[in-house]
Amino acid sequence: MIIVTTDTIPGKEMLEVKGFVKGSTVRSKHIGKDISASFKTLVGGELNSYNEMLTEARQIAIGRMVDEATALGANAIVGLRLMSSAIMTGAAEMVAYGTAVVIAE
Repeated sequence: MIIVTTDTIPGKEMLEVKGFVKGSTVRSKHIGKDISASFKTLVGGELNSYNEMLTEARQIAIGRMVDEATALGANAIVGLRLMSSAIMTGAAEMVAYGTAVVIAE
């Protein structure tokens, strides 16, 4: 599956638009990680546990979007966008969305 953030794929002919596809997940870290992250905010620096959580969330959301596109018969997704939002303290939603298309191979 080719996935791009652009509206077209250079050098590829778009044969059919299958439609809007999306994938999402809500992820959280356990209380121990949340407490250690709270201490980290006092001294500054990267919050590795949250970085890992968001990386995993992006992978899951994109995977679910690809599954939806595959079910529609698409072989590419154009216009990929990612969005995240805080659901509650320590939990975030990640959404991946785009347009499923069929391109000439």
